[in-house]
Amino acid sequence: MKVIVLGAGVVGTATAWYLAQAGHEVEVVERREGPGLETSFANGGQVSVCHAEPWAGPGAPLKILRWLSREDAPLLFRLRMDPAQWAWGLRFLLECTAWRARDNIRQILAMAFYSRAMLRELRAQTGLSYDESARGILHYYTDRADFEAAREATALMQRLGLDRMERTVEEAVAIEPALAHAAPRLVGATWTPSDESGDAYLFTTRLAGLAEAKGVRFLAGREIRGLRATPEKVSGVVVAGPRGEETLAADAFVVALGSYSGLLTRPLGIDLPIYPAKGYSATVAVARADRAPRVSLTDDEAKIVITRLGERLRIAGTAELSGWSTDLNPVRCAALVKRASAFFPEAGEWSAPTYWAGLRPATPSNVPLVGATRIPNLWLNTGHGTLGWTMACGSGAALADLVSGRPPQVDFRFTRP
Repeated sequence: MKVIVLGAGVVGTATAWYLAQAGHEVEVVERREGPGLETSFANGGQVSVCHAEPWAGPGAPLKILRWLSREDAPLLFRLRMDPAQWAWGLRFLLECTAWRARDNIRQILAMAFYSRAMLRELRAQTGLSYDESARGILHYYTDRADFEAAREATALMQRLGLDRMERTVEEAVAIEPALAHAAPRLVGATWTPSDESGDAYLFTTRLAGLAEAKGVRFLAGREIRGLRATPEKVSGVVVAGPRGEETLAADAFVVALGSYSGLLTRPLGIDLPIYPAKGYSATVAVARADRAPRVSLTDDEAKIVITRLGERLRIAGTAELSGWSTDLNPVRCAALVKRASAFFPEAGEWSAPTYWAGLRPATPSNVPLVGATRIPNLWLNTGHGTLGWTMACGSGAALADLVSGRPPQVDFRFTRP
């Protein structure tokens, strides 16, 4: 059947690929001039399965209260007169209970683990390259209490079958020698050798090229105005593009619009618990290859990631719940470079960073919305938060199975009517 995917980020493009693999006729509608130019463009680059805990946990509310007065806080609630933000915040607090957090971890890990397997399978089948690295992810700690809490989480991950291992400071430096300068500030680390990293934008654009070769049509420069729908069926999507306003018809529609997904479905009476969490990144050229990390790193205290992408370093992180603006906050931008350059002073061209901000589609639980809606031919693949790159292939493959009437190969809490 004909399927229209709304959104050409890493999630939408992966969905289109797997739908085409399943034999469907696929069109992808994107408002930007090409794939991957929104949240997938300059993210942290980690395919992070073993560190995929949700933001919402028993310790989160107290941390957020401590951070409220900090302009450079890792997670910043910039309170607005916005009912959607307040509703999201209340649901977030409910997800912070211990039993909800445990269940959410299981859901996230199930999809993330499956997704990494699908990514590796896709790479083996196609030879796709995207500045990828399979050197693992090293998560280092500078606060003793945070490291002790991480040890408990590590034990849980191990019980769930993941290869997350505690490491001493000396062992961490052996894994990533570029950490030697910062070693006196560290108290410990966890290492996940099976995790990966890579440029999500390169992946998205190159996968889009492979999908086009299989017959997928990418309709760029089309602003989505709305869906024509009854309670029983979506008959078309209204777009404005080079030929003016037109309605595109299909047998099924997939909403993969990230933070904008709820704006499209709300007029149909489908409210999605998604709120934009603005994330920042800085990209610098590698200055000294021998002093720049090759293993992808996570700095726990600052809540940032540092990833080597070829001859570039990507420093990304923080989350700002402040509405829909992607304007750059100079304080939060500078905090990324200040922290990374303090730990790796000779690694990058720190005086010439390229800054970027994107809106990550966060659900209160951090569990994405993948599956059906109450309208039979309208599907969701959205709400992945900071893990869109990590979960893209798995959620795309699973949704293609659902649309095709097959049971997905992952045990996950899919959305249902």
